[in-house]
Amino acid sequence: MILKSSRVGIATAASFVAITLLAVLFADFLPTSAGSYADQRFLLVAWLGGITVVSTYFLISRGVLSRRAVVQALPFILLVVGFPVLSLAYIRQPYAYVEPGLYSFYFAAVILGGTALAQSGISMKCLEVLVVITAAACFLYGAMSLNVYLFALAGGHADLSDLIPWGFVNIRYWSHVATWLLPVLPLAVLVGPFANHRLWRVLVAVGAGLWWWIVFLSASRGSVLGVTVGVVVASVIIGRQCWPWLKQFLVYLVLGGFFWFVLSLLVPILVFGELELRTISQGSSGRVPLFIEAWEMSLQRFPFGMGPQSWLTHDILTASYAVSSKFGHPHNMYLMWAAEYGWLLVLTLLWVAFQVASFLYARCKVIKVSENSTEAFVLAALSTSIVGALIHAGVSAVFIAPGSMLVGLLLMPVFLGFIVPGTLKGGRFKNDASRPLRKALQGAVIATLVFLLWGAWAVEVRKYYLDMREDEFYYYQVLRERALPRFWLHGYFPRNDLGS
Repeated sequence: MILKSSRVGIATAASFVAITLLAVLFADFLPTSAGSYADQRFLLVAWLGGITVVSTYFLISRGVLSRRAVVQALPFILLVVGFPVLSLAYIRQPYAYVEPGLYSFYFAAVILGGTALAQSGISMKCLEVLVVITAAACFLYGAMSLNVYLFALAGGHADLSDLIPWGFVNIRYWSHVATWLLPVLPLAVLVGPFANHRLWRVLVAVGAGLWWWIVFLSASRGSVLGVTVGVVVASVIIGRQCWPWLKQFLVYLVLGGFFWFVLSLLVPILVFGELELRTISQGSSGRVPLFIEAWEMSLQRFPFGMGPQSWLTHDILTASYAVSSKFGHPHNMYLMWAAEYGWLLVLTLLWVAFQVASFLYARCKVIKVSENSTEAFVLAALSTSIVGALIHAGVSAVFIAPGSMLVGLLLMPVFLGFIVPGTLKGGRFKNDASRPLRKALQGAVIATLVFLLWGAWAVEVRKYYLDMREDEFYYYQVLRERALPRFWLHGYFPRNDLGS
């Protein structure tokens, strides 16, 4: 029975990974009902409901809710409830709970899903499935990017950064997905069923090298900064046991540099007789006025913030922001949350980060004693990915884009599945025949309540989407405003301004 349930869990994980990466990387080839951005958001909403409901039932039915477990999980609980609670003062505003619900269900899905993986003992199997499908998808994306590259050359288009990466709204959205995925690609040749197959190793190397080429081609500073910090953090915490992963990671980085030299320097010179490179900006790309505005917002009602999505609707506070370009967010996720939900929320997030770091440190101590090098470099890869994505979110805030959140939903629960301590894994009831039935009933009741909460939020999400679509013509054609991507690609239009 246990073996059968494990197989079902792994098959489910494989389908989840494949559908998610298909929607994120190859949306251009899929029929869409609302556009790829909105379809990805709806897919995210569906995944969050499924993961939270199933994980809630699974964990409660196995007795995870002990007093000690609740105390240890306190920062996670506060983070999940913090978004809606800190939004209570703005409940009468339109769509007041759309974004708080997104963040609350997202972190709940990550935490509950990771704990469920730890309790079921299939974290490593799920990781193997994840890295194999990810590596295959990245190779296909890289190979198709080469196809775009050849068409660009044939068409006399020298500025390739206008065309590659393709399939995303802009370079920034792709770059955050790259920040998530580049650190885990080396695992595809270190763990899993194909680790020793020569052809597979070549395919993974080519795919990873092409992704690094696109990073260099698009001059993605956020990806480079995030991944660099992640590598340093992982190397310091895990030590020399992460060397097999780090060596493979550096090989792919060098290969990416080689592809960049050939495809972005040598070939354009030979074909066009000139060179067009996307240069790395030395400035802040207009972010400083946005940061200052968000900082000032965070102080207006300290420490509670100005309310959900107030960045899009608040009266401008600083002169520098008044004359600068407007965006859907201040290009810093943490300042945005401080401005809208308050510094209490940011402090809770820091507490969660500290708790996760303590879990990781404790697990690394066990690994060093047991000399389990496989788990060591797995944790190095996942730590680099997650730290890199969170650092990147501090300079671009594209973490909140649906594609990025979907990819994060693949990686973060698996990471937690490796480091969750035993007190949070729950127990099994072998001696008392009545306890499993009672726990199963409790799990069903609480999971039903979670489903109802998710359903109410999903209805509000759909209403929000329909209202935004209704307002699009007026917003674009009459007000002549441009898109401000946030929850939806077309932002939040203050419906009071439209007479709605």
